[in-house]
Amino acid sequence: MDQMPKVQIYHNPACGTSRNTLALIRNAGIEPEVIEYLVTPPSKDQLIKLIQDSGLSVREVLRKNVDPYTELNLDDASWTDEKLIDAMLEHPILINRPLVVTDLGTRLCRPSEVVLDILPLPQLKAFAKEDGEVIIDEQGNRVK
Repeated sequence: MDQMPKVQIYHNPACGTSRNTLALIRNAGIEPEVIEYLVTPPSKDQLIKLIQDSGLSVREVLRKNVDPYTELNLDDASWTDEKLIDAMLEHPILINRPLVVTDLGTRLCRPSEVVLDILPLPQLKAFAKEDGEVIIDEQGNRVK
């Protein structure tokens, strides 16, 4: 029997992009490990690995449109990557989302259809985002 591909999503159910990404994963017939990172934040080692594996800089994974970013003055260049990671661990809302991990890679899925690049299985049916934007057509093809 084939084993289900292992997929993890660092998810915020209050975020539309995160909900759309999770729905795209499920549209491929995959039930991922859902990690609500605001409830269960990654460890420092896990966060560093997520950032490294995504190919992004620490600042690219940092969420800027939330209160702690402004309150801590995180746009100040004196913040080192290590200090930024510590701030993200202390205030998990600073971690941009959704981050998805599969055997094919780790991606910050903004926009949500970025997840299609790392899913090991094809989409099973048509899919539209919550706002109605069609991502997968009736033939199962990605709409560009």
